[in-house]
Amino acid sequence: MSITRRGFFQLTGAALFSSVMYEFAGQSTALALGPVQGWKLVDVKETSTICCYCSGGCGTIVSVRDGKLVNIEGDPDHPINRGGLCSKGSSQFGVNSVYDDKNGERIINPNRLTMPKVRRAGQSEWEELSWEQAIGEISARIKKTRDENYETEADGVTVNRCEAIAHFGAAALDNEEGYIAQKLARGLGLTYIEHQARI
Repeated sequence: MSITRRGFFQLTGAALFSSVMYEFAGQSTALALGPVQGWKLVDVKETSTICCYCSGGCGTIVSVRDGKLVNIEGDPDHPINRGGLCSKGSSQFGVNSVYDDKNGERIINPNRLTMPKVRRAGQSEWEELSWEQAIGEISARIKKTRDENYETEADGVTVNRCEAIAHFGAAALDNEEGYIAQKLARGLGLTYIEHQARI
């Protein structure tokens, strides 16, 4: 039996049409879904936020129940990532929580730092500081170093610079935070400014 191209398309169209009509004409059972027990996103509060890793600024949706993180996923409405996350962004959940080897339950990551720590000169142990104390000590050291090393003139040329401090930006900064850090560094007169914005 030989079939023409036109006949093939007519036959294919008729088969497709008849299968669609069969689906619409046949009886279908109404499905009513009740609340699914065990679904991890029941009774959660969802908040949109930004991924903590690179400066790409991908949007995420964080789900919290009773003050505990339940889920992190890409935000499909975000214009940058449109719901997708890279391998680092997908692993953000592990920053907060890990699974206990003994019983398999999810626990807060015991290695996660929640307070600033400092190891003083000559000491072997880390000392925990309050945020106010840490910011105060850092700013005092920056001011002391800048005051001792600020140059206004070199070889008869006005320079207004401080070469004793360098600034390294982190990949977790978004564009706006990077801009503010850049302005601060230049306002201090720093010349050695670098930023790591790579995945």
